[in-house]
Amino acid sequence: MRVDSFFKIKERGSNIKTEIIAGITTFLTMSYIIVVNPMILKKTGMSFEGVLFATVLVSSISSILMGLYANLPYALAPGMGINAFFTFTLVSEMGVPWQTGLGAVFISGLIFILLTITRIRTMVVSAVPESIRYAVAAGIGLFLALIGLSDIGFIKSGATVVTFGGFNEKTILFCIGLIITSVLVSKGIKGALLLSIFINSAIATVVSVIGVKIGIIKEPITSLPSHFISLPNMGLFFKLDLTGALSIAMIAPIFTLLFTDMFDSISTFLGVSQVGGLVTKDGQPLNVDRALMVDAIATTLSGILGTSSATTYIESASGIKEGGRTGLSSMVTGLLFLPFMFLSPVLSFIPSVATSPVLIIVGVFMAQSLKNIEWTKMDESIPAFVAFILIPLTYSITQGIVWGFLIYTAIKIFTGKFGDINVVLIIIDIFALIALVLIS
Repeated sequence: MRVDSFFKIKERGSNIKTEIIAGITTFLTMSYIIVVNPMILKKTGMSFEGVLFATVLVSSISSILMGLYANLPYALAPGMGINAFFTFTLVSEMGVPWQTGLGAVFISGLIFILLTITRIRTMVVSAVPESIRYAVAAGIGLFLALIGLSDIGFIKSGATVVTFGGFNEKTILFCIGLIITSVLVSKGIKGALLLSIFINSAIATVVSVIGVKIGIIKEPITSLPSHFISLPNMGLFFKLDLTGALSIAMIAPIFTLLFTDMFDSISTFLGVSQVGGLVTKDGQPLNVDRALMVDAIATTLSGILGTSSATTYIESASGIKEGGRTGLSSMVTGLLFLPFMFLSPVLSFIPSVATSPVLIIVGVFMAQSLKNIEWTKMDESIPAFVAFILIPLTYSITQGIVWGFLIYTAIKIFTGKFGDINVVLIIIDIFALIALVLIS
């Protein structure tokens, strides 16, 4: 009875069994992040095992906190897109050490907390054009797909900007993996992405063993680990460099981290809350202030523990569709992450041919936001398209966001639509210009 009254389970038309099932469902749909996040961040020089532990711990703590403090069925984990920005823009392109990057994540979390406490975030949210918000989400999805394709050599640079990388053992396995992943997702199988990762890894292992033995391939694509369980690797704890993150050159990255995290979260709250009827009488997401505070704390915690920013996952909608209506659901999801902190040997052998198909599918999910853009309104669609296309083509999420804002404002000014511009948007444009100067 105490559990029921604390989470207001009956009041929201649910029951304990339904909440548990919903929590399990949400976990299965988002659990791919346990493998994919370390696979992406290890390209910065961070250890796979360390990132895996940080991913599991941040996901668990923040999801449980969402349940206890906000009493909402929303789960959190390091965000797709944000991890790509951290790895490929911040570290690879800008040359920022990953320790400084973690410092930037921590600072962006503190700013997020401040904006939430002062309610300034409400002003910022209302100032950002919806078309730009949708375009950025889709652009990040396309960026992730590009990363997946290039990572296994399916595409490469050539006489043209990019070209087909040719057939080899990796690209063939990727094609097989993409078909398997697509079929599992299309059939609506719970945990399809995580299941596909393990199936594709098993296929790659078999091909490696047989292929090397009969001489079809020179070296194995992957090999089984020597052991399957190990103690958690805490090597990334408190490795953030705050001094480096507080430099002027880090203004643009922190701005991008904050923007991407905050609007990803708010967009998720707006969309998912409607699915489960978790809204107030005036149509606003239920307990949104507390939910955003948890999201901000999760980001701050990410920098401390050693991963890119955590955010609320849209996959929470799967659990809500199963009937989840309270924080008990997100607590169940959070607890299910914990056993994976001991499985880094098993998860570390997973090859890129098994995770790249997942990046394609995640890209499909994120690209669906394009349908919300009013493409016939050119003053909205042109800046949206610029933001969408520049993210993958410049290999920089920052460039897409910055140019999207600036072109949007310029079009509105020169077409005389001053009513679509406000003071907060102008301030954002100023930050965008500063970002351009700092990253050029």
